[in-house]
Amino acid sequence: MNANLLWIIAAAGLALAGCNKAESPSEVQGDVADAQTEAQQDLADAQSDAQDQMADAQEEVMDAQQEGDSGAVADAAQEASEAQAEGEQKITVAQAEATHRVAVEKCEALTGSAQEDCKERADSDLERAKRNAEARRDGSG
Repeated sequence: MNANLLWIIAAAGLALAGCNKAESPSEVQGDVADAQTEAQQDLADAQSDAQDQMADAQEEVMDAQQEGDSGAVADAAQEASEAQAEGEQKITVAQAEATHRVAVEKCEALTGSAQEDCKERADSDLERAKRNAEARRDGSG
Protein backbone atom coordinates (compact mmCIF):
# COMPACT_ATOMS: atom_id res chain seq x y z
CA MET A 1 0.00 0.00 0.00
CA ASN A 2 2.76 2.45 0.94
CA ALA A 3 4.71 1.47 -2.17
CA ASN A 4 1.71 2.37 -4.34
CA LEU A 5 1.40 5.71 -2.60
CA LEU A 6 5.09 6.43 -3.19
CA TRP A 7 4.72 5.57 -6.89
CA ILE A 8 1.73 7.89 -7.20
CA ILE A 9 3.58 10.72 -5.49
CA ALA A 10 6.66 10.15 -7.66
CA ALA A 11 4.56 10.10 -10.83
CA ALA A 12 2.75 13.28 -9.80
CA GLY A 13 6.07 14.98 -9.08
CA LEU A 14 7.42 14.06 -12.50
CA ALA A 15 4.24 15.24 -14.18
CA LEU A 16 4.39 18.57 -12.41
CA ALA A 17 8.07 19.00 -13.25
CA GLY A 18 7.24 18.67 -16.94
CA CYS A 19 4.60 21.39 -16.70
CA ASN A 20 7.19 24.14 -16.22
CA LYS A 21 9.39 23.12 -19.15
CA ALA A 22 10.09 25.89 -21.64
CA GLU A 23 8.75 25.52 -25.16
CA SER A 24 10.94 26.27 -28.13
CA PRO A 25 10.88 29.87 -29.42
CA SER A 26 9.19 28.79 -32.65
CA GLU A 27 6.53 26.86 -30.75
CA VAL A 28 5.91 29.85 -28.47
CA GLN A 29 5.70 32.15 -31.49
CA GLY A 30 3.15 29.88 -33.15
CA ASP A 31 1.11 29.57 -29.96
CA VAL A 32 1.18 33.36 -29.46
CA ALA A 33 0.02 33.92 -33.05
CA ASP A 34 -2.82 31.43 -32.56
CA ALA A 35 -3.79 33.08 -29.27
CA GLN A 36 -3.80 36.51 -30.91
CA THR A 37 -6.01 35.30 -33.75
CA GLU A 38 -8.45 33.65 -31.36
CA ALA A 39 -8.41 36.71 -29.10
CA GLN A 40 -9.21 39.03 -32.01
CA GLN A 41 -12.19 36.87 -32.96
CA ASP A 42 -13.46 36.77 -29.38
CA LEU A 43 -13.13 40.54 -29.11
CA ALA A 44 -14.95 41.05 -32.41
CA ASP A 45 -17.75 38.78 -31.17
CA ALA A 46 -18.04 40.74 -27.91
CA GLN A 47 -18.15 44.04 -29.81
CA SER A 48 -20.81 42.71 -32.17
CA ASP A 49 -22.93 41.42 -29.28
CA ALA A 50 -22.64 44.76 -27.49
CA GLN A 51 -23.66 46.65 -30.63
CA ASP A 52 -26.67 44.37 -31.12
CA GLN A 53 -27.77 44.85 -27.51
CA MET A 54 -27.41 48.60 -27.77
CA ALA A 55 -29.33 48.72 -31.07
CA ASP A 56 -32.18 46.73 -29.52
CA ALA A 57 -32.27 49.02 -26.50
CA GLN A 58 -32.30 52.15 -28.68
CA GLU A 59 -35.12 50.68 -30.74
CA GLU A 60 -37.15 50.20 -27.56
CA VAL A 61 -36.55 53.85 -26.63
CA MET A 62 -37.77 54.98 -30.08
CA ASP A 63 -40.85 52.75 -29.85
CA ALA A 64 -41.70 54.19 -26.44
CA GLN A 65 -41.23 57.74 -27.75
CA GLN A 66 -43.58 57.05 -30.66
CA GLU A 67 -46.20 55.77 -28.25
CA GLY A 68 -45.84 58.97 -26.24
CA ASP A 69 -45.59 57.15 -22.92
CA SER A 70 -43.07 59.14 -20.87
CA GLY A 71 -42.83 56.40 -18.23
CA ALA A 72 -42.02 53.82 -20.88
CA VAL A 73 -39.47 56.19 -22.43
CA ALA A 74 -37.73 56.59 -19.07
CA ASP A 75 -37.72 52.83 -18.49
CA ALA A 76 -36.38 52.17 -21.99
CA ALA A 77 -33.71 54.84 -21.58
CA GLN A 78 -32.62 53.23 -18.30
CA GLU A 79 -32.46 49.83 -20.00
CA ALA A 80 -30.42 51.37 -22.83
CA SER A 81 -27.99 52.83 -20.31
CA GLU A 82 -27.65 49.45 -18.60
CA ALA A 83 -27.18 47.72 -21.97
CA GLN A 84 -24.41 50.13 -22.84
CA ALA A 85 -22.65 49.56 -19.51
CA GLU A 86 -23.03 45.79 -19.89
CA GLY A 87 -21.67 45.95 -23.44
CA GLU A 88 -18.67 47.99 -22.36
CA GLN A 89 -17.98 45.48 -19.60
CA LYS A 90 -18.14 42.55 -22.04
CA ILE A 91 -15.73 44.29 -24.40
CA THR A 92 -13.33 45.18 -21.59
CA VAL A 93 -13.39 41.60 -20.28
CA ALA A 94 -12.86 40.22 -23.80
CA GLN A 95 -9.85 42.52 -24.20
CA ALA A 96 -8.48 41.42 -20.83
CA GLU A 97 -8.97 37.76 -21.68
CA ALA A 98 -7.24 38.30 -25.02
CA THR A 99 -4.28 39.94 -23.31
CA HIS A 100 -4.23 37.12 -20.75
CA ARG A 101 -4.30 34.39 -23.40
CA VAL A 102 -1.32 35.93 -25.22
CA ALA A 103 0.58 36.58 -21.98
CA VAL A 104 0.19 32.97 -20.85
CA GLU A 105 1.49 31.72 -24.18
CA LYS A 106 4.51 34.02 -23.85
CA CYS A 107 5.14 32.59 -20.38
CA GLU A 108 5.69 29.21 -22.02
CA ALA A 109 9.12 30.45 -23.17
CA LEU A 110 10.22 30.53 -19.52
CA THR A 111 11.10 27.64 -17.23
CA GLY A 112 10.43 26.64 -13.65
CA SER A 113 9.42 29.25 -11.15
CA ALA A 114 9.83 32.08 -13.67
CA GLN A 115 7.15 30.48 -15.83
CA GLU A 116 4.94 29.91 -12.82
CA ASP A 117 5.38 33.53 -11.65
CA CYS A 118 4.66 34.82 -15.15
CA LYS A 119 1.40 32.86 -15.35
CA GLU A 120 0.40 33.98 -11.86
CA ARG A 121 0.94 37.62 -12.87
CA ALA A 122 -1.13 37.09 -16.01
CA ASP A 123 -3.92 35.49 -13.95
CA SER A 124 -3.78 38.30 -11.41
CA ASP A 125 -3.93 40.95 -14.15
CA LEU A 126 -6.95 39.22 -15.67
CA GLU A 127 -8.83 39.04 -12.38
CA ARG A 128 -8.06 42.70 -11.64
CA ALA A 129 -9.29 43.75 -15.10
CA LYS A 130 -12.51 41.77 -14.61
CA ARG A 131 -13.13 43.35 -11.20
CA ASN A 132 -12.49 46.84 -12.61
CA ALA A 133 -14.82 46.24 -15.54
CA GLU A 134 -17.56 45.03 -13.19
CA ALA A 135 -17.07 48.02 -10.91
CA ARG A 136 -17.33 50.42 -13.87
CA ARG A 137 -20.49 48.65 -15.03
CA ASP A 138 -22.05 48.78 -11.58
CA GLY A 139 -21.08 52.44 -11.24
CA SER A 140 -22.78 53.27 -14.55
CA GLY A 141 -26.10 51.65 -13.64
